[in-house]
Amino acid sequence: MEITKKKNLVFEGKHDKPIIADYFFQADKKPKPIVIFCHGYKGFKDWGGWDQMAERFAEEGFFFVKFNFSHNGTTKDNPTEFLDIEAFGENNYTKELDDLQSVIDSVLLPDFTYAQNIDASSINLIGHSRGGGIAIIKASEEKRITKLITFASVADFGSRFPEEEILEDWREKGVRYITNSRTKQQLPHHYQFYANFQENEERLNIKNAAEKLEIPHLIVHGSSDTSVSIADSGQLFEWSPSPKLLLVENADHVFGMKHPWNEAQLPKEFQYVLENTLEFINTENDELHEAYGE
Repeated sequence: MEITKKKNLVFEGKHDKPIIADYFFQADKKPKPIVIFCHGYKGFKDWGGWDQMAERFAEEGFFFVKFNFSHNGTTKDNPTEFLDIEAFGENNYTKELDDLQSVIDSVLLPDFTYAQNIDASSINLIGHSRGGGIAIIKASEEKRITKLITFASVADFGSRFPEEEILEDWREKGVRYITNSRTKQQLPHHYQFYANFQENEERLNIKNAAEKLEIPHLIVHGSSDTSVSIADSGQLFEWSPSPKLLLVENADHVFGMKHPWNEAQLPKEFQYVLENTLEFINTENDELHEAYGE
């Protein structure tokens, strides 16, 4: 059956910026397991091969949702460009957690436009990089999520902030700039980002969240990832009560992809990731627990 693609749908979150979402599914009015994907830092829902990933899941009978965090710097009219850099500067982890909750809630509303095409009893959460950390925390809080998959996820948010003189300089000036290597833009981070982390440090502790998980967790990491250390995947494996670790030989942080991705096929590394992710989601939980030796 042909894949239905609903792109750049707008709904309001809690933080005065719209959340832009895509839905990929087969419009046969049959209940389908839900997959929700969270992009990473300096990422967006249309980056690289994420559309092809969405198509693959839809072909396999899933209702696939991907979205732009409300303050990731993109806009409705330009969902792949960082044109709202002020929003980027005002982003923080709790806003992203709120955005993800808004996405989950929206697809589970009784009057959701495509409600006949979803199975609310199966909600699978995927997060890439920083989005992996967000997904872990949300999966520990939101009991309707049934499985968790993280791609090249960070294991700690606090260690990624600067220290001492740089942190003090940031506090005094109120803003720091980072270079987007792809666009060469200077993107701001206002000091509120760090202040928000400090205020919510217990909630934003990925270790604590991972240890509280009550669902199966597939941890995927490339052996040649230079953005997030492969050691992070080992920590997540140690902390998660029901983990499965998938190490991808010679894969980088984005599993061979780049933006834009104009190839007909996804890289073999990411195809391998998708095959294993689909198998993980399609395996019944009791079989997974048996495989984990529980």
